[in-house]
Order: sequence, then structure tokens, then C-alpha cells
Amino acid sequence: MGCGSGIYTQWLVENQAQSVISIDLSQDMVDMVNQCQYPNVTAYQQDMTLGLPKETDNSADVIICPLLIHYIEDLAPLFAEVHRVLKSSGYMVFSTHHPFADFECSQSGNYFDRELIKEQWDTVGTPVEVQFYRRSLTELSNAITSTGLTITNISEGKVDEKVKEISPERYEYLSKNPNFIFMRVEKSLR
Repeated sequence: MGCGSGIYTQWLVENQAQSVISIDLSQDMVDMVNQCQYPNVTAYQQDMTLGLPKETDNSADVIICPLLIHYIEDLAPLFAEVHRVLKSSGYMVFSTHHPFADFECSQSGNYFDRELIKEQWDTVGTPVEVQFYRRSLTELSNAITSTGLTITNISEGKVDEKVKEISPERYEYLSKNPNFIFMRVEKSLR
């Protein structure tokens, strides 16, 4: 979910996944994955706020969802769909903005308020307006567990030493301030 340019698709194919379904909101990203002509890969465009209507119940072993969920306002329907699609032994791993990192962007000053944040990002030389939702860890956790999923692992990551060579200042900041949170959730039998 949120396949982007296909880096995880490639990794899964290289590690002998029997089949991979790559989904993204951007048709351009889906086209990039399809251009690779990986065997046993299906890629299609889908708005994740609408769930996973093309996927059948109990059909996925693993769902990988990198840096997507902070773009979705109401997470409960998404996690309900994840629960529906995962096999009984299945799990999802995802990354998202760390709730404490995003709190720096808060207009309300209330950590527990969900807020739509609008920022200008200039990561590729051309400023782009980006919108995402800032939410508390409690809201994120409740959205997961209310759908029958169980959080089995949480990591705040650790900045790679290679970043020190690229930008010592950024390395110093990231080694003391988490930017992302990573979770593994498993399907619970209700």
C-alpha cells in the first residue's frame, strides 16, 4: 500500500515472493512499477481512503505500507480493510510520521487534536505544498486496535551512520529526535 516507485516491490521479487500486489494513489508510481515488468506483480491505482475493494478477504500474508497513513484523515476504515484482507497469520508493517515530530507543526498546541498540516517542502528543487494529518499516538493506536489488529512491535528507528557523512547537522538532529515511527500489527482472531 503506497508502493511509490517500487523499491519494496523489487525487494519482494528479489526475495522470491510468489506474488506481489503494488498499490498507489499516483498513476505515475503505478506506471513505474509496471514498466519493470516484474514476474507475478500486479500494480494498480487506488485511493486508500476507499480501502482495498479489489482485494479478497483473507488473501494477504504481508502488507507493507511505507509513509502513507499520515495522508489519510480517518484511519479506522483503512485498518478495518487491512484486517479484512490479511490472512489469519498475516501481518502489516508500516511507517508514518512520528507523533512527536509532527507536534512541532501544531497550530492548536494540543497534542491530542488531529490537525491537517499544510507545508511547503523543497526536497527536489521545486517547492511543493504537502498536506498531512498530525495525530497523537493514542489516536493511531486506537485506530489499529479497534479493528481487531494487535500492535506487536513499535520502533522509532535509528538514523544510519551514513547520514553523518552527508550532513553532520541532520545526523545530530535525527539521533536525538525521532522523525518516524514503525509498527508491526497482526490480525487478531475476534
